[in-house]
Amino acid sequence: MGSGVQEQRASLTQGEVLPLASSSQSEVSYEGLKHTRSVLNSLFSGALAGAVAKTAVAPLDRTKIIFQVSSARFSAKEAYRLIYRTYLKDGFFSLWRGNSATMVRVIPYAAIQFCAHEQYKRLLGGYYGFQGKALPPLPRLLAGSMAGTTAAMLTYPLDMVRARMAVTPKEMYSNILHVFVRISREEGLKTLYRGFTPTILGVVPYAGLSFFTYETLKKLHAEQSGRPQPYSYERLAFGACAGLIGQSASYPLDVVRRRMQTAGVTGHTYGTILGTMKEIVSEEGVIRGLYKGLSMNWVKGPIAVGISFTTFDLTQILLRKLHQMGYTAR
Repeated sequence: MGSGVQEQRASLTQGEVLPLASSSQSEVSYEGLKHTRSVLNSLFSGALAGAVAKTAVAPLDRTKIIFQVSSARFSAKEAYRLIYRTYLKDGFFSLWRGNSATMVRVIPYAAIQFCAHEQYKRLLGGYYGFQGKALPPLPRLLAGSMAGTTAAMLTYPLDMVRARMAVTPKEMYSNILHVFVRISREEGLKTLYRGFTPTILGVVPYAGLSFFTYETLKKLHAEQSGRPQPYSYERLAFGACAGLIGQSASYPLDVVRRRMQTAGVTGHTYGTILGTMKEIVSEEGVIRGLYKGLSMNWVKGPIAVGISFTTFDLTQILLRKLHQMGYTAR
């Protein structure tokens, strides 16, 4: 009989423990699924944000690159003339030449950058004890810089290809793959990473300040207005401010990067960052050289960044609502 009691106790104990283990496993599985869905949502939202923003400003971006890599003096009038001449000579869609290469780069770049930013925010929030809340200023800046660096490191050769296609005639490179093949064959594989150092040095302040400014303005808005989510036009304004500050801070390195990327087709030999800067300054001056095209960037940049941040946020909100509707339906 004692044996029967022991067996009953054993079975009761098992009956009590097994559901707890099952419940624990279900929670872990649910959290894992939730995290995976969050990552996929961020990747999709970021890819869409980058594609929409860059396509909207592609003609201005192409014009800016052409001026950046040449010694021609920049002005709004000259920029307009270049756009108009390109339209007359090659047609309307030639203003988007190189945009296919831009999309090949921007879609993975933006997807990785926005997704990485969300993950770095989560990790830093957990480390500093602000999980699910707005980060303090320094971690907020750090999350943006790390996200930009991660994306730039993984997609840099595509940026190189895009710059080459933007400044060369159609006859030189027929498509993206052709650019890779010719550069590898004629200039060597390491050319695909020419200008990488100034890119990273520029991305750190650019991405850091852009994300920092946007997140800070949203936080201040929520505190002042009492509304947790800003309206769409407010998001655009916050993103425009973020783009203006971020791009102005890193612009000289952007010029250096473009010069180094396109050296093989412009007849220059730029070896180092400082050497490139010295040559630009000696030939064109500080303002007209290192800040060439900045005024156009003040038009293009805020528009692009504003569209990008707004598209990302609204897509995230839409995906969450769609999930909730699906979950409720079940």
